[in-house]
Amino acid sequence: MGQRTPLFDLHLALGAKMVDFGGWDMPLHYGSQVEEHHQVRRDCGVFDVSHMNVIDVVGRQARTWLRYLLANDVEKLKTPGRALYSAMLDERGGVIDDMIVYLTPEGYRLGVNAATGVKDLAWMQSQLGDFDVQLIARSEMAMLAIQGPKARTRIAELVSSARAELIHQLKPFEGLDDGDWFIARTGYTGEDGLEIMLPAEEAQRFFNELVGAGISPIGLGARDTLRLEAGMNLYGQDIGEHVSPLASNMAWSIAWEPADRDFIGREALESERAEGTAFKLVGLVLEERGVLRAHQVVRVAEIGEGEITSGSFSPTLSKSIALARVPMATADRAEVEIRGKWYPVRVVQPAFVRHGKTLI
Repeated sequence: MGQRTPLFDLHLALGAKMVDFGGWDMPLHYGSQVEEHHQVRRDCGVFDVSHMNVIDVVGRQARTWLRYLLANDVEKLKTPGRALYSAMLDERGGVIDDMIVYLTPEGYRLGVNAATGVKDLAWMQSQLGDFDVQLIARSEMAMLAIQGPKARTRIAELVSSARAELIHQLKPFEGLDDGDWFIARTGYTGEDGLEIMLPAEEAQRFFNELVGAGISPIGLGARDTLRLEAGMNLYGQDIGEHVSPLASNMAWSIAWEPADRDFIGREALESERAEGTAFKLVGLVLEERGVLRAHQVVRVAEIGEGEITSGSFSPTLSKSIALARVPMATADRAEVEIRGKWYPVRVVQPAFVRHGKTLI
């Protein structure tokens, strides 16, 4: 038996198919993964993401330490509530994890992946040294993600007028405290929406209110196809300690300036950038029948081979799509081996659907 979120019994009552995900018993779907996917694209749905980890970083040197720990620069965050996306690297430039960092009145709040929480916290603690910093794992918090073009409107109808006004004013990549709730306009679907961190007992009540108001519960299956369509990396598949952010479509999240900021992994990344990155992360579209899956071989004529990191049927596009790491010289065509046969694929930018719009 795996770990359970505070909403476990509610998922069972709703008929969810439960699966193991990183040691957690989580809902895969509540009947139709494809319908749940479409529901988020056209309206909104609610995800239980309480398996995610929340870590608060406080102390006199919290900012200085995070500028050393992360590839992106928290110095960019000038106003409480603002957030940024960053990788946390090892000395070789490998990705230990990716996360969202929020500036709070007390310090910083990190939202890190479920399966990497223990490893992440151990790494952070090992890098504290003499810094005046404290790490607080907020294990008492649950998290709900309400995602979709109508998410903020639907939620505003269910909360107090003051809370509805806060939700209305939130900008993308911003998160603010509201009592014992932390409400952020972030997500992992390529749609607008909110991620709400709140006490476990309140999460149960609010989840029931959302479902009672007609907001569909959504499982991890649709969450995966939504993030894949949006071109968002999944840790352990598209990124990991074996590969640098330069080969993972994450170069935009590295703050090279100021040049004298010393962050973990900087020297390795600078060497890689100077020598030239050998691989890049791209999108693939299969025009014929078939399904692209992780670990299938990608062949690029006269250049070399790569590998699919994530692949699935796209409910929005009605085609099979994938993220793949391929040689840097790859242009717009390649082939993928499926069950011993080679199929042509189109190579595109690694984002297929964002905010309901097709990008390919």
